[in-house]
This record gives sequence, C-alpha cells and structure tokens, in this order.
Amino acid sequence: MDCIFCQIRDGQIPSTRVYEDALTLAFMDINPVNEGHLLIISKTHAETIYDMSPPDLAAVSATAKKMAEAIRQALHSEGLNLYQANGAAASQVVPHFHLHLIPRWKGDGKGFDWKLVKGDPERIRVTAEKIRAQVPTERT
Repeated sequence: MDCIFCQIRDGQIPSTRVYEDALTLAFMDINPVNEGHLLIISKTHAETIYDMSPPDLAAVSATAKKMAEAIRQALHSEGLNLYQANGAAASQVVPHFHLHLIPRWKGDGKGFDWKLVKGDPERIRVTAEKIRAQVPTERT
C-alpha cells in the first residue's frame, strides 16, 4: 500500500508515537504548526470521513479527547485546535483520515485567518433545509 500513514502504522516509516490502542494511533506531526502538534489516525485505512465506519470515527474521537488532556497537562497550552480535512478541495494532503491536534497559546501568531463575512439569512435557511432533508432518521 502506498499510504504513508498506513506505512507509519505498520512501522515501515519511523514516527514519534505518543499513544496507540487497538483502533487508533497518535504520533507527532513532522511539520508542526506549534510545539506538541500531533496527528491521530484510524488504524483502518479510510481516506475521508465519508469512508469511516462509526466505530472507527468514535475511536478517533475518544483518542482525541485523551490526547487533548495530555497536551494541556504536558505543555500548559491555553487552547487547542482540532483540524480535519476531507478531499483535495479541503486541502487534505494525505489520503488517510487523520485529525490534527494543535496546541495554542495567546499571541502565538497561528490560526485560521479567513475573513468572517455575514451570511444571507435566507440562503442559510434554504441550505439548512437541503441538508436537513438528507439526514437519515433513526428507526426504533
């Protein structure tokens, strides 16, 4: 398999591992935004959130909570960004679902710097209706 994260998972490429369980692996990003920047992957290969099974996605989320607490305790960070991209249009570089945990401090000069623009309320309402219509209903 050509997936770099699967190769890291399998020990074929070195990494600085922080945590591992049966479903997830957390390791340090080699191009950190800030000190302590780490990645969490599902051990099962899935390119995007659209391909993830609910149990694998839940496992990544649980590991993210555990790692967020560890980062805060170890580095005394004042905040944390969780970042996850799906597909090239969203700037996903490695086609294996992964979650970035980026510790943040006031004045660190890092962040999401897109300009906030007030949305049209009617367009927001119509878009919400389109999305709501596609949400599967729970069957009991």
